[in-house]
Amino acid sequence: MPAKRVIPCLDVKDGRVVKGVQFKELRDLGSPVELAARYDEAGADELVFLDIAATQEYRGTQEAWVREVARTLSIPFTVGGGVRSVEDVRRLLRAGADKVAINSAALERPELIWEAAEIFGRQCVVLAVDVARDPDLGWRVFSHGGKRPTNRSAAEWLTCAATELGAGEILLTSIDRDGTLAGFDLELLDQMASLPVPVIASGGAGSLQHFADALTHGADAVLAATLFHEGTILIPDLKTFLAESGFEVRPC
Repeated sequence: MPAKRVIPCLDVKDGRVVKGVQFKELRDLGSPVELAARYDEAGADELVFLDIAATQEYRGTQEAWVREVARTLSIPFTVGGGVRSVEDVRRLLRAGADKVAINSAALERPELIWEAAEIFGRQCVVLAVDVARDPDLGWRVFSHGGKRPTNRSAAEWLTCAATELGAGEILLTSIDRDGTLAGFDLELLDQMASLPVPVIASGGAGSLQHFADALTHGADAVLAATLFHEGTILIPDLKTFLAESGFEVRPC
């Protein structure tokens, strides 16, 4: 079994790392390059950077900070935000990203996932999906940074993306839990546990046990922002806890 991964997420806006609650009330947390170096030294397995304003501002992710981060890191990192074409994927990979996350554009044109996977390999293509509980769909998929509801159910969309379109990995964020520290949406993870590609659980981590719970309920990796950025939970402590809980993790 592959080792479980611990992944800090850095939401970037105007070249700065920010964080809010349920995608609102953003506050500045510092430089992406400085935070990247800190997490590399702390033993993070990977990093995810999301340019959260790119889609809403109808632009691609700004490459300057991606290049700086690439020069700093010795671990893989994913970049997403405003990716609308194969050329956008190529641009970010050339800037140094190991993987590229696609979200809103894939909802508008699902073939983009297949095209990117065919050209660059599915291991480079991460489908980022923001969902919220819905009485009709179970979990409804949202686009544009979690602000626009779609008519897609999470189960339908993720199954299609993983089995037919060629997404190599799913970054699954619960909007309901994002920034709340109330724990991951375990029912959501149970629903997606049968997907044939790795699932990164995102949204709601508040304690060491929450990370173990997500892995128990089918996640292949756990992602968080606030806890790591503010030093509430240190990555070496989390990895020690997970190892003691019976999970295989890479040493720091």
